Amino acid sequence: MAVLSGLEPKMVFEYFEKLCSVPHGSGNTKQISDMCVEFAKELGLPWRQDAVNNVVIWKDASPGCEGADPIILQGHIDMVCVKTEDCAKDMAKEGLDLVTDGTWVWADKTSLGGDNGIAVAMILAILADDSLPHPPLEAVFTVDEEVGMDGAFALDCSDLKGRKLVNLDSEEEGVFTVSCAGGVRLDCFLPGEQVPLQGETGYTVTLGGLLGGHSGAEIDKGRASANQVMGRVLYSAMERIAGLRLAGIRGGRFDNVICSGNQAVAAVPAERAREFEAFIREFDGVLKNEYAGCDDGITLTCNQAAVDSALSKEATANILRTLLAVPQGVQAMNVDFPGLVQTSLNLGVMDLKEDGLHFTISVRSCIASQKAMIVQRLRAILALGGGTLAERADYPGWQYNRSSALREDILAAYRRVSGKEGKIEATHGGLECGLFIEKLPGLDAVSLGPEIRDVHSVQERLNAASAQRVYAVVCELLKQEAAAGGI
Repeated sequence: MAVLSGLEPKMVFEYFEKLCSVPHGSGNTKQISDMCVEFAKELGLPWRQDAVNNVVIWKDASPGCEGADPIILQGHIDMVCVKTEDCAKDMAKEGLDLVTDGTWVWADKTSLGGDNGIAVAMILAILADDSLPHPPLEAVFTVDEEVGMDGAFALDCSDLKGRKLVNLDSEEEGVFTVSCAGGVRLDCFLPGEQVPLQGETGYTVTLGGLLGGHSGAEIDKGRASANQVMGRVLYSAMERIAGLRLAGIRGGRFDNVICSGNQAVAAVPAERAREFEAFIREFDGVLKNEYAGCDDGITLTCNQAAVDSALSKEATANILRTLLAVPQGVQAMNVDFPGLVQTSLNLGVMDLKEDGLHFTISVRSCIASQKAMIVQRLRAILALGGGTLAERADYPGWQYNRSSALREDILAAYRRVSGKEGKIEATHGGLECGLFIEKLPGLDAVSLGPEIRDVHSVQERLNAASAQRVYAVVCELLKQEAAAGGI
């Protein structure tokens, strides 16, 4: 029996469970893309699948609604794959183990991928429902949104006729997003070759117990970045214990996820080994005090380890000094939308390799000039440390449209379904709407979605009743649009 069979709408959760049964992390979307194609074939709907696995499915308007303007329904089919340390699942090959208590849906020991699997499930359910009055529909499923919106960048939009886009990639019910940050990913490098030790004592230093989270949605919550904190820990240890050498440092898997754990390897003069251990215990207390209330589970520990080589003292000092100077987190708040982060950055992935330290940074801002300024600052910091910086996945922001007809239509649909007034907001997260607006001049867009908490983490969970209500809002909108174009 299906785990989600008792949830409504049945068709939505049936599709969601099917989608969750196959692996679909970013860069691993062929199987789920083919599943969407098979769905279109079964219903006899026109479809297109491109070389990167984006899928577009068309459905003609309901009889009598042929005069209505086409609507684009859009979501992305990739997810961020995160699992607990004791989880043996290979998320590149296995589907998720879903769990529900009737109120929430989550995955056992892994992220859920409600961002954005629930959107895909809703769109598939709408396409399968021949009883629902609707205008012409263009369903667009993009890949690799989570790693730089690669699918939206690659998508050919020349055969899309719709100029109204309903994006279902938001995570707060009743909140309708009408603007988002643009962003850019940075690949950073600091040189440093390892040389043999000279009698030092090696240690593995582990920083864990952090919540992590989405670098857009959770960047304002004060959560620690394990990558940034580990750099500070080791720099502080180097100041206390002269001669410390860095042999390894690794943390994070995704640019846009606040790193929840980091493990470093360091060597210190043998006669100062106990002092190093005492320092780590002391700094563990410092971190517990600083992050009380937002990262209560933070832990810093060390254990002796066999270490053969490490960076020179000079290279170690250069790398740790530069890391200490690299900013992390919120840099500016938005004046027009109180409480909204305007500009931020996140040190997402870090790894010390044979040639030096490689790390990635995700920069976000709804102000293009501030985004450029942060890149400029980082380039200067890296240059001072003898390093380099390369840009990739630079995507535009989405500017607020003060005269959006679609926004008013969705607010009206939400009012009819819920009896409540919707809330208009901007987000610091990156949405694909900016890219679609760039490719389709005159496009009117709104993003909405059900309540999903702690996305991109093992605590991710989807509210089932919220999904039901949001689905009803989208269906109500389509009925409105169909009626407006009735003949």
